[in-house]
Amino acid sequence: QVQLVESGGGLVQPGGSLRLSCAASGSIFSINRMGWYRQALGKERELVATISSGGSTDYADSVKGRFTISRDNAKNTVNLQMNSLKPEDTAVYYCKAEVATYSIRQFYDYWGQGTQVTVSS
Repeated sequence: QVQLVESGGGLVQPGGSLRLSCAASGSIFSINRMGWYRQALGKERELVATISSGGSTDYADSVKGRFTISRDNAKNTVNLQMNSLKPEDTAVYYCKAEVATYSIRQFYDYWGQGTQVTVSS
């Protein structure tokens, strides 16, 4: 199976920075797109940023210019550098990866357990 484990969440003041990391492990044959999503209390989960295996990125308008997504294909990791954080960035952040395993060589979505990010003074 495949496991995604996130780390790096926490409490930060407005204007501050946090770096989220996500590591994928298991019987991984290939990973296509990886990304970060978030879900604020009482709201639907939304896309934050995604990155292809080739490094092509996509960002939500609300985070463009403040957040940067990156990945290390050799380590099966994806990171999200979050700068100039605002209270409205408060949410549970989830890592997602499109993974093909050695046994089933088709891509399926896998999700991490989520990490809380709270932006407050």
